[in-house]
Amino acid sequence: MAFTLEIGSKAPGFELPATDGKTYKLSDFDKDQFLVVFFTCNHCPYVIGSDEQTRKTAEKFGLKGVRFVAINSNSKNTYEEDSFPNMVKRMKENQFPWLYLYDESQEIAKSYGALRTPHFYVFNQNRELVYTGRAIDYPRDYKQMKVDDLDRALTELIEGKEISQAVTNPIGCNVKWDGKDPHWMPADACDLVI
Repeated sequence: MAFTLEIGSKAPGFELPATDGKTYKLSDFDKDQFLVVFFTCNHCPYVIGSDEQTRKTAEKFGLKGVRFVAINSNSKNTYEEDSFPNMVKRMKENQFPWLYLYDESQEIAKSYGALRTPHFYVFNQNRELVYTGRAIDYPRDYKQMKVDDLDRALTELIEGKEISQAVTNPIGCNVKWDGKDPHWMPADACDLVI
């Protein structure tokens, strides 16, 4: 079995606290036509460098029935910047148009097979995975991007088309697993496209 969720797989469930003080389950988004779950954090330069492009995409597609849900699974013991209080602070400062959930146990990152920050998962109406990987080709500085895979995948999904490229490699820092070296990745974690 692959480490990362494969195309056609059902969205794994979750029940996680968010920076708005509420707890959210996957079923809370049943009324949203489409769902983007993405793994992110507070400190990664690839996240910081692409957040404004992700904001534009979330705002654009939020008007078309797409809900964005961000999850931070990084260990606060590896980077204190990724702690829950710093998540709350970051959302307050940036007012991002998505919910920001905390996966302290890292179980949700494992169930999705999150490789990097950021790593995006797009689900259709039936919560089947139709796209996974990067949002853009240059997340360290979104102003230099030439390819926007997330925008393309969401456009194709909304238009009822087959996703022309369903899998790309996420670009970013690896997830910071608790008790491990900051660069450690699970043995079965690998690039999605070779």
